[in-house]
Amino acid sequence: MTFTRRLALPLLSAPFLAPGLASAQPAWPERQIRWVIGFPPAGTADILSRILAERIAQQIGQPVVVENRSGAGATIAANLVAQARGDRHIVLLNNVSHAMSPALFPNVTFDPYADFAHVAVLGALPMVIAVNPAFPAQDIQAFLAAARSQGQNLAIAYGGNATASHLVGISFMRAARIEPTFVPYRGAGPALTDVLAGNVAGIIETLPAAIGHIRAGRLRALAVSSPARSVALPDLPNFNELGLGEATAVNWFNFFLPTGLPAPLAERWLTELRTAIATPEVQRRFQELGLEGTQLDPAAAGALVRTEVARWRDVVRANNIRPD
Repeated sequence: MTFTRRLALPLLSAPFLAPGLASAQPAWPERQIRWVIGFPPAGTADILSRILAERIAQQIGQPVVVENRSGAGATIAANLVAQARGDRHIVLLNNVSHAMSPALFPNVTFDPYADFAHVAVLGALPMVIAVNPAFPAQDIQAFLAAARSQGQNLAIAYGGNATASHLVGISFMRAARIEPTFVPYRGAGPALTDVLAGNVAGIIETLPAAIGHIRAGRLRALAVSSPARSVALPDLPNFNELGLGEATAVNWFNFFLPTGLPAPLAERWLTELRTAIATPEVQRRFQELGLEGTQLDPAAAGALVRTEVARWRDVVRANNIRPD
């Protein structure tokens, strides 16, 4: 799936069109909306959810309450919504973990594609490779040369086993044919702390986690994992430019509904998302996050999940990756 920077506003895809059904449905919403995410407060998914939830609550005239159901690679939140078949007042925002979880957690009981109505890709963020400014490599080519010469004496941090940064990092190292010591931390915060202190040479992590340190000069960014250059860091090469296209990846954010809902309700949600995202304030906040590639298209959202499930299953199996 290639992410573009433009805001896509296509016509509704066929599964969402059901003329004549809207009048047969009861009024909506009748009460507050539960907006479920599988991540703790203050992360990108949480920030994005609260930006949109606040705006949509104003539009629909009912509270939209963000519920942080973190744990187990976001499977707790996804399972909650998967089991809420036909519930008109619950939604899910999930990221690339939604596609990784079936391979990482064999006991997952939901199907990440079939058990959800796919509404929209809210956007995507690249991973960034960055080093402590004291590290001698000034660009990604020098970093790769150092990694090849130092081998496991070079340590690279990431924010936790079986996370997006882990799987993207493994893909990057395999494509680049380097074998540094890849050090897991319990979250991006502790990983960044050690890199900033100089205890670890570098890090691969999501852009929002690192960009403040990059802009302040506390980290030197070397490359991004996206298929095109990042709007937030346009001077950095991307993996495609480096000949590492097989490792290209982004941390996408999709909006889901449970299955079993009438088609006009999914259409209504698409309309509300379009209206919210088109406002100048939400556009400004998206830009601050570095979010791009919004596709308000159910067909594109579903295709992304299906493609990514297959891709990350292969990465997990090839590298025998297991959650903590």
